[in-house]
Amino acid sequence: MIKRLRVLAPLIATCAAAGSALAAAPEPWRLGFQTAASPVMERISEFHNLLLVIITGITVFVLGLMVYVALRFNENSNPVPSKTTHNTVLEVLWTAVPVVILMVIAVPSFKLLYFMDRAQNAEMTIKVIGHQWYWSYEYPDHGDFTFDSFMVPDDELKDGQPRLLAVDNKVVLPIDTDIRVLVTSDDVLHAWAVPALITKLDAVPGRINETWMRINRQGTYYGQCSELCGVNHGFMPVAVEAVSKEAFRTWVKTAKKEFARADTDALQVAETGTGAR
Repeated sequence: MIKRLRVLAPLIATCAAAGSALAAAPEPWRLGFQTAASPVMERISEFHNLLLVIITGITVFVLGLMVYVALRFNENSNPVPSKTTHNTVLEVLWTAVPVVILMVIAVPSFKLLYFMDRAQNAEMTIKVIGHQWYWSYEYPDHGDFTFDSFMVPDDELKDGQPRLLAVDNKVVLPIDTDIRVLVTSDDVLHAWAVPALITKLDAVPGRINETWMRINRQGTYYGQCSELCGVNHGFMPVAVEAVSKEAFRTWVKTAKKEFARADTDALQVAETGTGAR
């Protein structure tokens, strides 16, 4: 038995390591949210569980009340109906109890809204721009490079790439970092949504909307445009790859060269006086 465990130990360790970096994506017949990978999503899951308890209690109570009324006050059980028209205690209860329930819902709801609104002390910023039908990303704090992200067509998918979700250029972000996300559009309404990170924000032409996220663990998180934006609305996915801070710094060095902006190159040529004459 001990020998078997020794043989399986490396495999178990490998599976555990892989499990911490699994992709978060929609699954067929899935119930509930994707596993939370950010503090905002964790709080939303807790709020959802609270609402589920409240609405289940209300549903059971109303169902029980309807069954009781049907059995107790039908014509056979109650041939002589009551002439009562008002009941002060009952009227106070059916007014006060819903108010209390709404307060129980409202207080954590507003706290959650303020918490997810914007980062207080963002460590970095990323800008998301929606187009018909792809996304562009800018990293203003890391050299201001930018790149486009298109969906990978079915005939170009590689092993392990999810259909309708894989992209040619993923958004690479560091874990354990407060990230300000600025979202806008250059044509029509879009919505940048990543369920596992509970990032869902409208991209409005001529306006910049702001939110934030902090990714707790490494992995690839998939989402899609959530605003009907035209004929190819269903073909502009989002793929966020969360890596360690060290890996992110390494990626930034490569990305600066790979995604160097043409206008930046022209400016450098003008400043140094190099180039063809």
